Amino acid sequence: MNGGDEVVTAPAGPPQPLDWKFSQVFGERTAGEEVQEVDIISAIEFDKTGDHLATGDRGGRVVLFERTDTKDHDALRRDLERMDHPINRHPEFRYKTEFQSHEPEFDYLKSLEIEEKINKIRWCQTANGALFLLSTNDKTIKFWKVQEKKVKKISEMNLDPPKAVGNGCVASSSNSNSPTPGLANGGSPDNDFSFPPGGLPSLRLPVVTSQETNLVARCRRVYAHAHDYHINSISNNSDGETFISADDLRINLWNLEISNQSFNIVDVKPANMEDLTEVITSAEFHPTHCNMLAYSSSKGSIRLIDLRQSALCDFHAKLFEEPEAPGSRSFFTEIIASISDIKFAKDGRYMLSRDYMTLKLWDINMDSGPVSTFQVHEYLRPKLCDLYENDSIFDKFECCLSGDGLRVATGSYSNLFRVFGCAPGSTEATTLEASKNPVRRQVQMPSRPSRSLSSITRVVRRGAETSGVDANGNSFDFTTKLLHLAWHPTENSIACAAANSLYMYYA
Repeated sequence: MNGGDEVVTAPAGPPQPLDWKFSQVFGERTAGEEVQEVDIISAIEFDKTGDHLATGDRGGRVVLFERTDTKDHDALRRDLERMDHPINRHPEFRYKTEFQSHEPEFDYLKSLEIEEKINKIRWCQTANGALFLLSTNDKTIKFWKVQEKKVKKISEMNLDPPKAVGNGCVASSSNSNSPTPGLANGGSPDNDFSFPPGGLPSLRLPVVTSQETNLVARCRRVYAHAHDYHINSISNNSDGETFISADDLRINLWNLEISNQSFNIVDVKPANMEDLTEVITSAEFHPTHCNMLAYSSSKGSIRLIDLRQSALCDFHAKLFEEPEAPGSRSFFTEIIASISDIKFAKDGRYMLSRDYMTLKLWDINMDSGPVSTFQVHEYLRPKLCDLYENDSIFDKFECCLSGDGLRVATGSYSNLFRVFGCAPGSTEATTLEASKNPVRRQVQMPSRPSRSLSSITRVVRRGAETSGVDANGNSFDFTTKLLHLAWHPTENSIACAAANSLYMYYA
């Protein structure tokens, strides 16, 4: 700057593709080891700070991990930030604690087994050094408090052992004919206890010491009997007081402090169930506006609703859906259009949705169509008939966004997951495997402004014509699927679940 004139810098191009590295694995399987059904991870969630990570499994357990590398480097971090120096740190987590969140139940009225599998976990606001989280199975939501409790031990006995007999009473001669002495506070001592003549020479009170701490998980509230169908989503409100739970046909609004009542805010159940054409698949509160939430449907649409409009939100404020391309309809069109997961970006401006074949990024101010579409596993399109036969076409993959909103990620088969750049002009499309050697193939396409967005973000379809071969030329395995993953809220770090193993990567 010279004489008040501002220096105008040229706009920066899209960020460079990230170089992903393996960080940690928890619960790694040995070669040939069988995976127990109850150990398969079914939910992953970072808290808002990114210092804690929770996983839920099909056995109803919740396992908590805490970050360890930040605690020793807080002072160094502040110094580096002061110097505007990039922080290169290897993220590390350690096992913190686990607890049994849900048990298998049986609904005798409906003759229905309710499995203990954890469907979703959501972190709540911390208070007084305690961690709070919500976990849900198909029917029941629970509010948990995890806190360090000091273990109290009595380190000094009241009386010296030589002077104690029986259950710790003073040895003394007593006459059964003597009247029973009374205590100073008006109580009466036990029958086998009597004061020696002249009273106790020394009375030492027990000393209680707290030397070690244990983590204790306590269920504070149980939110039950509000859903006739399986719960697929829970989401905290930004007001810190309420949350929603969604099943196939209804969305309920709860107050965290009140477990015996909820308000039904969305109900898509028709008067005649034969008229049912779509169901709710996922729901999420806006990250900053406490009156707004979005829910997706099995028809591939997302509805944004405003709780200020009415108590029962029968009408949406905005509808987001992509018009069907003419001539593209097939038997599988509706099945693969079903949205399995939606997520808001951190700033609330964009939404990410995952259907069976694609990831779509939506601008909440533009409901004419998605701003970006990313092909996750286009090479499977010729195999849809096989996927339908083995029910894989109904798999529900989750999706996530980076904290800066520049990238999105989702899972696929053969324990692969994809990371896409969604900044303007970005062609980043990385394929990674949930293993200690994650880099399988990184697609870097030359920038061609004339190409359409869908072709820019599409993966190279090498080997797609070969039966049983994925985009990387490797045989794909429908039994190993990476359904659950989460992106750290402030750093480029991803946690993903491959069966019973939790893999963590950083860039």
